[in-house]
Amino acid sequence: MILQALTKLYEDLAEQGKIAREGWNAVKISYLLEIDEDGTLLGIVPQFKELVSGKKTLSVPMDRILPAAVKRSSGIASNFLWDNSAYMLGIDGKGKPERAKECFEACKGFHRELLDGIDTAAARAILNFFDGWEPASAAEHPLIVENLNELYKGGNVTFYVNGRLAAEDAEIKAAWQKYYDSSDGERMQCLVTGKEDVIMPTHPAIKGVADAQSSGAALVSFNASAFCSYGKEQNYNAPVGKYAAFAYTSALNYLLSDKENVHRIGDTTVVCWAEGAEEQYNGLTNMLMFGDDNNTGLSDADLYAAVKRITEGKYCIELKIDPKRPYYVLGIAPNAARLSVSFFLRNEFGSFIRNVNEHYERMEIVKSKFDKFDTLPIWAMLNETVNPKSQDKKPSSVLAKSTARAIFAGTAYPAALLNGAMLRIRAERNITRGRAAIIKAYYLKNTNKGCPKEVLTVSLNEQSTNIPYTLGRLFAYYEKVQKEVNPEINATIVDKYYISAMSTPARTFKLLNGLYQSHLRKLYRLNKDRARWFDMEVGKLKDVFDETYPIKHTSQEQCSFDLGYYHQKQWLYTKKEDR
Repeated sequence: MILQALTKLYEDLAEQGKIAREGWNAVKISYLLEIDEDGTLLGIVPQFKELVSGKKTLSVPMDRILPAAVKRSSGIASNFLWDNSAYMLGIDGKGKPERAKECFEACKGFHRELLDGIDTAAARAILNFFDGWEPASAAEHPLIVENLNELYKGGNVTFYVNGRLAAEDAEIKAAWQKYYDSSDGERMQCLVTGKEDVIMPTHPAIKGVADAQSSGAALVSFNASAFCSYGKEQNYNAPVGKYAAFAYTSALNYLLSDKENVHRIGDTTVVCWAEGAEEQYNGLTNMLMFGDDNNTGLSDADLYAAVKRITEGKYCIELKIDPKRPYYVLGIAPNAARLSVSFFLRNEFGSFIRNVNEHYERMEIVKSKFDKFDTLPIWAMLNETVNPKSQDKKPSSVLAKSTARAIFAGTAYPAALLNGAMLRIRAERNITRGRAAIIKAYYLKNTNKGCPKEVLTVSLNEQSTNIPYTLGRLFAYYEKVQKEVNPEINATIVDKYYISAMSTPARTFKLLNGLYQSHLRKLYRLNKDRARWFDMEVGKLKDVFDETYPIKHTSQEQCSFDLGYYHQKQWLYTKKEDR
């Protein structure tokens, strides 16, 4: 299903002229080797463009449509018309001149094989260049000396003849296409297209997946006898034709090359696309699913109305979005030299948006006015489960994958999400907006009587009679009174008693009540009206449970306690006019 969907995406992109045809790829080129018909090197032309990344401006190589890359690991195999300096010039910065010479000779032989018999200026120039170039003295060439350090870095170079790329020469293009199409190999029925084709023993590499090898990794691969069957080796175990292998890898590399549409959830790299490859779908996805800025051109009110129509299955004229359009979400993670599929989801676009929108509605909770997020992005939510003092600041890969899958598919949240948030609350004695939101969202989706709907509100529910929730509110009042009489205190009752008050209230609140009375007496001496107000509010809360404290709270009741404490604390620290 994944390969079929990516192959269809390739065909959509190719039809729109956004991606190279079979046998060709967008290649990052650092320099042009300008040569004349005699093969003389006339110049080395930089091919860099400026790219703004955050606050930095980076200089990156330009993309050129060139013959598809060969797949190589440790062996020597030349690309056609382009490659690094070892293959094209016979030099490198690795201190291995003999290997660089071997690479150059392989490149020379490959070009002679394909270009012999072609009588064009570009073909003659290339053959003359290879015949006349001496790798042993290449590093001493004046033009090479000027760019030696940059060439040693491994950037790709290509030929430039008479004011254009050699790859643009019609006869050279035809020669490459004939070579590419005539590849020998076993012919079988392709599992992706269903058509008979030459089967690829190895597939082109996938580049751009976070933490995977920079040279690329394989999505489909068989490299051990344990994975083989019926005497088949390599990818003959799952026969994919040359066309499909090129198509799906080209489409996936295209998605991964567009950094604005690539997202990270834990160790998983996520890409999305709509059938038909129309860009407006990803724009809305980036904003709603991953917290990007609103760049739709609509006001927040108009955008809200547009999203509502999409979730209801109605066509959105303003954004030109069809909610019935098939949409795909693919998560892939690195695994040595290979890639593993974390999740692959297909649904109508409107259903994805509805699921994500419902998730954010469940996550909505009162917050400080200083909080920078209107809605908490998925990555920020998952970070609430991470120990801030750990060396690895990424959330558990299993948790990230299962949570993302649940959000996109609209299924129940994994228990590990709640457990992760609760673990951090207990360890840090700190209930952040994100952790409170996780508790609220989890029990709205995964219902439990111990954490009833009456406590799962956006802000303080003063009408709730739930005892754990009320005790959480009471604890917030006790903390506030303590801070008003001891504003410089280092360790509050939260640091000392929060965990025990949440889990075993009967034992802990007897002590807390005594401390509260002591703090209240001090407050009476400082501000009598303030003290009376606190005493009245605390009295109202105690009337709810008639000062009968539960011996022990279940884990669900502890979550109710957490929400009561969080809601009340936000209320206490919010100005009266803003409540």
